Amino acid sequence: MIDFQRLVLDNGLRVILHQDKSTPMIAVNVVYNVGSKYEDPTRTGFAHLFEHLMFGGSEHVADFDEHIQEAGGENNAFTNNDLTNFYDLVPAGNVETVLWLESDRMNKLRFSQKSLNTQKKVVVEEFKETCLNEPYGDMWHHLSELAWQYHPYRWPTIGREMSHISDATLEQVKDFFYRYYRPDNAVLCLAGNIDFGETESLVRKWFGDIPAGHYKSPDLCAEPPQTVLRQKVLYSDVPHDAIYRGYHMADRLSDEYYACDLLSDVLAQGRSSRFYQRLYKEQQLFSTIDAFISGSVEPGLFIIEGKNMPGVNMERARSAIRHELELLATELIPEKELTKLQNSVESSLTFGEVSVLNKAISLAYFEAIGDASLINEETHRYRSITREMLRDTAARIFREENCSELIYIAKESPLENEDLQIANEEL
Repeated sequence: MIDFQRLVLDNGLRVILHQDKSTPMIAVNVVYNVGSKYEDPTRTGFAHLFEHLMFGGSEHVADFDEHIQEAGGENNAFTNNDLTNFYDLVPAGNVETVLWLESDRMNKLRFSQKSLNTQKKVVVEEFKETCLNEPYGDMWHHLSELAWQYHPYRWPTIGREMSHISDATLEQVKDFFYRYYRPDNAVLCLAGNIDFGETESLVRKWFGDIPAGHYKSPDLCAEPPQTVLRQKVLYSDVPHDAIYRGYHMADRLSDEYYACDLLSDVLAQGRSSRFYQRLYKEQQLFSTIDAFISGSVEPGLFIIEGKNMPGVNMERARSAIRHELELLATELIPEKELTKLQNSVESSLTFGEVSVLNKAISLAYFEAIGDASLINEETHRYRSITREMLRDTAARIFREENCSELIYIAKESPLENEDLQIANEEL
């Protein structure tokens, strides 16, 4: 059980405080409720751009990282479809330095054309490196567009097009900041060697006067149920033919989410998993094969990715995957197998709670998506999944009409199976 205190400042900032006297450190985590799903379809990649801009200087701070390092700490950030997260870890005696830094950049960034140009260049280079010059690097661009026709998950966090970042103007960036990076759209969490009263006073001192933004969550287009198999083939300079299958699944707070997470472990967690034992080791169809969930707050994807062994025809590879999914949809997995998976998940969750940084990130995350107390329900949610629930979930989501399939064919290897039915549009 992770105990914490919660308070809300007059400007709407939600604050979570967790005390852990076993460590000399304090983790400070700030989550902003802005991910790529909130972007204008013609200006994508802005949330990720701001992950970089937030380190480019604020009103009274020219170099964020320099002060963190002088305080003996470390820091970083990440962005996804739903949220942008900034975290810091420092010795407890230097926590006020972090609160000063985080409050200064929440209040006002040091906007300049020079800083914007610098960060745009960094992000554009990252786009080129990870999406254009990396084999299979454009997977999310293609699979997202296949799976979502209306919801803004249809473009990846890094952006739909590189030009959306390179063409971003200073006024567009300022508007984005003052719309989303406001205290009433954020969660601040401190975890570690804190004193509750003293920490609350420091939080009010540094964050209490930041003006609220009067944030209103935008209405997002709901994705209607998928009714036909969607497929796309790419002939590309990749080392192996590859297949990606994305199945629509429920949102982060649903029981189905936990069932899908366990199903992904049944298929691909470790050397005893079904994909490893049957498709990799026994049949030798794939050089690598994996199954995972997107982890998004709103309904996301259960994804299977496999890279074929040389000479393995794509129809055979696809059929083998479908066969394993059909078994999960029609048969109960052994009770011993489920217990082993649940024990493994509980062990991972418990081990994660040793780190104050992990606790700060998780507490802020759960508060941002609903309630920080959800962190204490995770183990129970996984334990409550039954074999019948796994079977029924598999039957519900692993349907061909619920699937979006992306296939890469290496340019140098011929497409061996002439009967492979793939199109660039819905069939």
